Amino acid sequence: MLNLLKEMLRSPVLDIVQRLKRSTGMSVNELSAAMKMSYMGVKQHCVELEKSGFLDTWRRPKGAGRPEKLYRLTSKADALFLGYGPALTLDMLTTAERVYGETAPPKLLYTYFQAKTEALAPKLAKATTVEERAKLLARLRSADGCLSACETDAQGHLVLVEHHRPLRELAKRYDMVDELECEMIERLMGCEVRRSVEEVSGLVRVTFRIKTTAHRE
Repeated sequence: MLNLLKEMLRSPVLDIVQRLKRSTGMSVNELSAAMKMSYMGVKQHCVELEKSGFLDTWRRPKGAGRPEKLYRLTSKADALFLGYGPALTLDMLTTAERVYGETAPPKLLYTYFQAKTEALAPKLAKATTVEERAKLLARLRSADGCLSACETDAQGHLVLVEHHRPLRELAKRYDMVDELECEMIERLMGCEVRRSVEEVSGLVRVTFRIKTTAHRE
């Protein structure tokens, strides 16, 4: 891992990984065009990342001809992105449960998200519209490692799309984490939010669909 990180710092590998993290997969042609690099240069880095277990491939059907080969990240690549120290956090919650009883972890998690909401709210106060708040929140959550972006979906709804889940391991143990996170975003946005998750190989796409008054069903 250390050798790979050193290589990433002195090569375009970091750019490749970042672009793949924000996509469902890209071909070498797409990567080389986006990075303004030669096809063979990008291909070489992708092959090395695949050999190291950080990438795998799949085929995307085309209108005519052979399906196109795409590279995508594997779950092993999660170690390259910012996290919340899940092992330490889980150990602390386990210790709290052993010392203070089974209600201790839920109380601690609720308190954490309450405090997080209160810390973020003043930073969003200057935003005057829902869209402005969403864009600002996306930047703040990206700083927390979520790789978040504010987008508009095919139905014209405002959405936050995130490509990394720093709290994934914590949520596996305590399923209330995902619910508390969604509730936090609802409070910050001031409107109903629906959360959905797509995971394929190492690719993650978490969507928070923001239901403004105009789009309520």
